[in-house]
Amino acid sequence: MRIVHTILSKGFAGSERATAEMCNAQRQHHDVMLIIKRGHANHAGVSIRQWVNAAVQVVEVGNWLPRVEMAAALERFQPDVIHAHLRRSTRLLARIRPRAATVVTLHLTVNGPHFAAMDGIICIARWQHDDIPPNYRGRVFDINLAYIPHRRLTAAEVQGLRTELGVQPHEFLIGGVGRLAYSKGFDTLIRAFRQAQLKDARLVIVGDGRERRRLERLLAPGISLPGFRVNAKDYYQAFDLFVCPSRREPLPYVLLEALDAGVQIVASTASGNAELLQSYPGDLFPVEDVDALAALLRKHRTTPSPKRPQDLSPYGLDNVVRQTEAAYRELIERKRAASSQSAAQR
Repeated sequence: MRIVHTILSKGFAGSERATAEMCNAQRQHHDVMLIIKRGHANHAGVSIRQWVNAAVQVVEVGNWLPRVEMAAALERFQPDVIHAHLRRSTRLLARIRPRAATVVTLHLTVNGPHFAAMDGIICIARWQHDDIPPNYRGRVFDINLAYIPHRRLTAAEVQGLRTELGVQPHEFLIGGVGRLAYSKGFDTLIRAFRQAQLKDARLVIVGDGRERRRLERLLAPGISLPGFRVNAKDYYQAFDLFVCPSRREPLPYVLLEALDAGVQIVASTASGNAELLQSYPGDLFPVEDVDALAALLRKHRTTPSPKRPQDLSPYGLDNVVRQTEAAYRELIERKRAASSQSAAQR
């Protein structure tokens, strides 16, 4: 197949990781193009392009009014299927109305009429079905978010990470990972940590984003924001407890990463968190409830548990790629059949 992925975002977070890993996997057997915007790097120079295999053809389009350039790239490549990610690329694809089959992955939710213009919608969580218009005429697929298991670090490597973070051997390390954005709820975590008054404990939030300055004003002794780390997946194995305090979360990579590392989990009741922790161990607290989160932090500090890596085979990349490509083939056939029927009616 000739496959195009398009994502017109900035920086590198869960949606960009999912897109890059799918491009890299599909390139082994198909011709793959990735369309991104020229301003794809964040202020720290981090971009999806750094994670995409050199065999994937990457096309950059303008930050403003990119539709003409995107349409021209699609015309040159002549794809069989176009896979959109996030709102902006989906909206542009709906306006272009290409001949190829179109599909969008709901990394968040249906947040615009252009999603209904796609031939297919991929849901990564069951709750996303609730937002799909009842009159949607395309195909809806349930396909898990893909996850690549991380390597096991040696005890010396884990200790090295803890030392780098300024954590003493006897201290209890609570970790958070993600973009420093309001939706991620790290202000709730910082306030809960301060309120919990834990003995010999530290809080480290790995990541960067527009909320950094606001979060820095909330800091207290024992709390640090070390910034973005390319090796962020290593840090889960150094944590004694992982917290995902998001206000909104479709189905978070960070929880899969924490489950893979075997670290104990506390998460908000945001939709994706609650759904995932129906199948895996973890404690939930109501979104933005500082008191409830502080109580859970005290509980885990008082009775810490050993690490227990979880079986994430339902999220295995090979499985997810096979299901995604089967969805492509179905949409391509439906598109061809519809085109043939339309031609016959003319």
